[in-house]
Amino acid sequence: MYASVADLRAEGVTAAEANDARLELLLDEASRLIDRVTAWFFEPRLLTLTVSGRGAPSIELPVPPIRVDRLLLGSVELSLDPSELLIVGAPVQPGFDGPRFTRRHGRTFPRGHGNVVAEGLWGFTEDDGTPTGRTPPAIRRATMLLVLRSLAPLADDASFEARSRWRIIEERTRDQSYRLDPSKASASASLTGDPEVDALLALYVRRTPLGAA
Repeated sequence: MYASVADLRAEGVTAAEANDARLELLLDEASRLIDRVTAWFFEPRLLTLTVSGRGAPSIELPVPPIRVDRLLLGSVELSLDPSELLIVGAPVQPGFDGPRFTRRHGRTFPRGHGNVVAEGLWGFTEDDGTPTGRTPPAIRRATMLLVLRSLAPLADDASFEARSRWRIIEERTRDQSYRLDPSKASASASLTGDPEVDALLALYVRRTPLGAA
């Protein structure tokens, strides 16, 4: 989870509004939603990933590597020596343009389906001076906002209006009316449906891999 119960308590969420178990459930749901709409995850996770070589020196990865423990090409274990293998991963640095492995000295990852297996620690984290990095503050904030939106009482007309304002296309009163641009309204709802959250997430959406259809 990208934020904690303590974070929400610090934002003023009381036990009367939601107990710890309820908040943990909402935090988990919000974190999963962020994973889904950005196509990344933002905390260190131990995984074994299988990808396919394309007959080129570089191979794009579905998530940034934080630490690579083992790399196999077929049944052959490859050297992780930086003189043999360039690893672009996390904690991400300025200019980060996507995670990848690149073999040096003219070597390639031969074409094959699932012929490259990498074991290690993975996740899109930002540099904080530690080896594993941190969850980006914008991701943490977006997680908390999603939970706070879920806690807003539906029966509270003022809260409902504030939460729903971005959905309004046209409003009329007895004396005047105005209409919003539908294309802007739909664009703001492209990720989670909440423009404030979407603005935080927009810079973290995974780009389409090179060569993807």
